Formats: sequence, C-alpha cells, structure tokens
Amino acid sequence: MSFFFPIGSLTLPTVIYFLAAVVPAVFLMHFIYKHDQIEKEPTKLLVSLVLFGCVAGVAAIALEYAGEFVLYRLVSPYSPYFVYILAFGVVALAEEGVKLFFLKRRTWNDPAFDYKFDAIVYSAFVSLGFAAFENVGYVFRYGLSVAASRALLAVPAHLGFSVFMGLFYGLAKQADVNGKPAQAKRYLVWSFLSAVLLHGFYDSCCMIGTVLSEIIFVAFVVAMYIIVVRLVKRESSLDRPLDDFAGEDLTPPETSTPADPFEASSGESADN
Repeated sequence: MSFFFPIGSLTLPTVIYFLAAVVPAVFLMHFIYKHDQIEKEPTKLLVSLVLFGCVAGVAAIALEYAGEFVLYRLVSPYSPYFVYILAFGVVALAEEGVKLFFLKRRTWNDPAFDYKFDAIVYSAFVSLGFAAFENVGYVFRYGLSVAASRALLAVPAHLGFSVFMGLFYGLAKQADVNGKPAQAKRYLVWSFLSAVLLHGFYDSCCMIGTVLSEIIFVAFVVAMYIIVVRLVKRESSLDRPLDDFAGEDLTPPETSTPADPFEASSGESADN
C-alpha cells in the first residue's frame, strides 16, 4: 500500500486526480446501496463506515510496514515462499484484519443492523472506503496512468473480498441474535478467512509476475466478479430480518433458492 498523497493547493489537476481515484469506489457503493431493497441504511452510518475504512487504511500501512520489516529479517526475498508469505501473511492479513475490526466495532451492536443484507452493505462500505483511500495514494503517487487499471482491478477486488466477508458476517450476527454464540464465532472466523484467502491469492498472482500467474490472475478476477455480482443479487432478493431463522446454514431454504446457488434472482444486470 502506498502512503497517502501529499496535500497541496486545490488545483484542477488535483481535483481530476482525486476524482479519478475516488469515483470507482463511489460507483461500487451505489451498486451495493441500490441492492439494499427492503430497508435503506442510515446515511450517517454509511458515511461513518467509509471514514472507518479510511482509518483502516492508515492502520494497515503501519501493520504492513511492521510485517515487512519482520519478514525481510526472517525470510530471504529470493525464497520461493517469500511472495506467498508477503501476500497472505502480511498484506491480506493486515488489510482484511483491520477492515473486519472496524466493521465489527462500528456495526455489531448498532440497532440499524437488523437484516441479513445489511452485513454486506456495511462490509462493502468499509472496504470501499479503504479502497478509495488506498487508490488516492496510488493515483497521486504514480499518476493517471494507474487510475484505469486500478478502477477495473484493485477497487472492485476490494469489493469482492468484502462481499464474502459480509456474507459470513451476516450469518455470524444472525447466529448471535438467535442465541448461538459458538456458531457466531465460527462464522466470524470464516468472515475473516474468506477475505484473507481471496485477497492473498489475488496479490500473490500479481507479485509472481509470470505468464502463468497472469493467466490465472485474469481467470480468477473474472470468476470472482461474476460470482460476487450473483451473490449480491441473490442475497438481496432473499433478504429478511436477522431473527427470522434460528442459526441458519449458508444454504437458504430450498423453496427460495434457485437450482444454481449463484444464479441471479433478478433479471437486472450490473457492472462491477
């Protein structure tokens, strides 16, 4: 992750750079927000989640520098394991860890958290706040040349990780509401691990830099985007209060589930 951009005078180029960095995250927030169909979340809560995402970005910078400091002293950069430890054990662990920390701190006991899909909304807004903060740093440091690629890859990837985190986070909250604390803890662990594994795989493919890793990376990104869009549509269409079912499993009731578990429940198409 890059350090945040240096603040200078408010000029037209500065505004253009800022918009190029932030608009992709705002677009994806709108995509998630419009799928929250039953009960829209309070604006104040959503804004606070974006700000918590930015704070998570600052915390992640510190944790990643500390992690890299230790890693370089324990493992040779020429080791075949170095990239994987860096991707999974430093970057993904730090970034997804701080996202989940601030997500849970802000929303777990909030009275607005009363529907399952709320968890995906909250997770996405924290993650996209994080992504916007990170993206501003990259665009101001490296220029507009990185804006398009990051708008198509890095920012939507953060959304993808957050949807899986939010899916399990919602199940954790539902289990907690229905008096199953042990199950809630298991789902919280999966909320964290699912995001870390996806993030680590994404980053490791980028870091390896071989032709094969680039092919795998493209296939992974395309598959994740398709699955995430379908998951968002499915979870939106099946949304209901957290106390409707006691400790439900990941698989919704058969009467409400399409034959394909990732089949879109709505004919509406959407972009990342």
